[in-house]
Formats: sequence, structure tokens, C-alpha cells
Amino acid sequence: MRLVIARCSVDYAGRLTAHLPSAPRLILVKADGSVSIHADDRAYKPLNWMSPPCTLKEGAGEDEGVWTVVNKAGEKLIITMEEILHDSSYELGVDPGLIKDGVEAHLQELLADRIEILGEGHTLIRREYPTAIGPVDILCRDADGGTVAVELKRRGDIDGVEQLTRYLELLNRDPHLAPVRGVFAAQEIKPQARVLATDRGIGCLVLDYDAMRGIEDDKLRLF
Repeated sequence: MRLVIARCSVDYAGRLTAHLPSAPRLILVKADGSVSIHADDRAYKPLNWMSPPCTLKEGAGEDEGVWTVVNKAGEKLIITMEEILHDSSYELGVDPGLIKDGVEAHLQELLADRIEILGEGHTLIRREYPTAIGPVDILCRDADGGTVAVELKRRGDIDGVEQLTRYLELLNRDPHLAPVRGVFAAQEIKPQARVLATDRGIGCLVLDYDAMRGIEDDKLRLF
């Protein structure tokens, strides 16, 4: 990644035109070829940017100090440098990806250890049960021997219900597992997600993470 702090003006020419007058700005040039221009007053959102694939050409001679970024559609981002205050490059390497605070992983671990939370007589088949489109958080059997697929989220929204629906469609093709019913479990389930889950015959379970971590009376409080 290259970080440049410079006093510059910026012109965009494409489906429309835009102009940023001269001011000190941060310019980020990433390994994927993207270029973004940032001010100091709008969190992560850039003032202007060019997404990859694109090419960056730094001018020479009469065009020295002019950067031209062109994408595959022919749109241009022209950065005119007046004064470069800082210019440095860093090799960040492959990013390991976002690791959340562990709540979802801990919920999965806790629920697998206390599978009776789902109902008396439930037994665990396995965590992270593999499918062609990704692992199901928990697969278990109920007291009647039926298969249950559980999708766990911190905040349950419609996307989570859709994800579980896709898992159920695949799992129900396996004669050794079918019929498979679903349970959507989360610390908070949005009303729209609950309506969609109910419409599709998917059960909803709200979990109290703090209670699951530090249970004193050996009972889970569900709301």
C-alpha cells in the first residue's frame, strides 16, 4: 500500500464530471490497483476513488506531478499534485480477514456443549457440518430422531434466514438426513427475519450470550 499526503486538486471525467479544488488530502494506492482520495472529516468514506481494475500513470516532464488513473471503462481520475508532504509504501501481505470478537464462535461452542437448550432429548451430530455451499453451524437430532440444522448469528436478519434456507434445501436432498428442519438462533432477531423464518417453517431462538457464558444456576434464560 502506498500512502501519499499532498496538497492537490482532483478531477473526475466519466459518466459525469467532478472537481475537488486544491487542499491537503490523503491518497491511498492499494495493491489491487484501486486509488482513493480522502479528507480528514468523513470517517472511512473517500472523496473520490477509482475501483480496480485500473492503471495509474505518473506524469513526467511537462506533466510531472499529474497522476492519471484510468479504469477499463475509460473513466479518468486526474490528480494534480502541488506539494507532496508525505510519500511512503508498505507491504501489508495477505490479510487474514475480519475476526469478530468471538461471540458467534462462542455461541456455537456453548450451544453445542449445551445442546439441550434446543429441547430435551436433542443430541449433537457435529459442529460446522459441511455442505457444498459452506458449513452449517450445528447439526443435531431431536428427541424423535429428526435432523435439526441450526444457524447462529449475533444479530439475526433476513440474510441469515436466507442462508439457513439454502442449507436446508441441500441437507434435505440427503436421504440419510431428511427431513431436516431449521432453527435460526441469535442474540437478537429482527422482526422481518422472524416473519420470514416463520413463513418458511424455521424456528427462532433468542440466546442470552452473557447467561450462556456465566450460568450460575445451570439454567439458560431465553426471551
